[in-house]
Amino acid sequence: MRNGIFCLVLVFGTSAVAQADWRQFRGNDVDGVAEDSAAPSSLENAAWKIDLPGRGLSSPIIVGEKLFVTASSGPRQDKLHVLCFDLESGDQLWERKFWATGRTGSHKKMCNATPTPCSDGQHVFAFFSSNDLIALDLDGNLLWYRGLTYDYPNASNSLGMSSSPIVLDETVICQVESDAEAFAVGVNAKTGEERWKIVRPRKANWTSPCVFAADSDNPLALLQSSDGLAAIEPKTGEVVWNYSDGASTIPSSVVAANIVYVPSHGITALKPNPASSAPEITWQEGGLSPSTPSPLVYQGRIYTVNRSGALTCANIETGKREWQLRLRGPFSSSPVAADGKLYFFGERGNAQIVEPGEKRGEIVSEHKFEATFLASPAISEGALFVRSDEHLWKIK
Repeated sequence: MRNGIFCLVLVFGTSAVAQADWRQFRGNDVDGVAEDSAAPSSLENAAWKIDLPGRGLSSPIIVGEKLFVTASSGPRQDKLHVLCFDLESGDQLWERKFWATGRTGSHKKMCNATPTPCSDGQHVFAFFSSNDLIALDLDGNLLWYRGLTYDYPNASNSLGMSSSPIVLDETVICQVESDAEAFAVGVNAKTGEERWKIVRPRKANWTSPCVFAADSDNPLALLQSSDGLAAIEPKTGEVVWNYSDGASTIPSSVVAANIVYVPSHGITALKPNPASSAPEITWQEGGLSPSTPSPLVYQGRIYTVNRSGALTCANIETGKREWQLRLRGPFSSSPVAADGKLYFFGERGNAQIVEPGEKRGEIVSEHKFEATFLASPAISEGALFVRSDEHLWKIK
């Protein structure tokens, strides 16, 4: 057992994904879409607003009637917070605090609580820029604590780490990639022990893993980097197929209908072939290049936002642009979709709802918050949940 595991509890289990859950960055399927869910048509009605400690760029996640979010505080951002709130009332149910074991420095725009936590439905796995990985049950009891810096002391960068983990096949998968040391690791969700570690391209990378589940019994984790995209077995780390023509190190890929849309040469649409170690490129469109927000695929179209805040809509079959719409940006958070609408939260507090059409999109609701939004919202039970550094809102 590695010395980075500080605590261990062997009571564990899993549960099926509930429809209202939003269990990781960009939702249960890591695609930003809440299928068959109602969602607000206006941004004016805040059911509740609560204060948060310190700073945080991590998105909220939702399991059942509980919402979880992380934060970091202190002059050195070395106090780590995991908080749980009642989804309906906003009442705080519990808070757990820990001390960081790794480097906590970052660019002033970022903070230690940048990665979004994830859940298997019975437990929460909170990851921080300091490469601390914490496992708690839904009542806040500590299961194990893994300080990855103890094992890999050179994995950090001066801007801060932001890749959000996923949990897949009882394995918590983290990308820890920097110019000094770069790797991905699969951690046993039950014990915190390492199942596998694979070397990754030595370059700072802020993308997050996503899931390819064409075979529902054998889903794959997709790891993106400057070299491209690798599909791996979650329990072994074995590479199943690889796209090696480069990709962005900021916005992440998205999967829809077994096609992978990669921020590469604009957007590259990949169709994996079970009989081949390399996927087929179905189209490639340079005019769809996203900036910081990850692309969104919804109802037969793909959406990207560029640096100037222009939203581009394109056909997912061909990559051909259908229309553009100017939004009030800039944006760091990735958009989400539900109930026929797209939701955007900007760095200057501008929140917008867009209804997409065949020939154009229309902004149907706008609201100016006195806040900076860098985290992506979550959707559950007909409501939006979004956080800034200081506050968490439920918009109904």
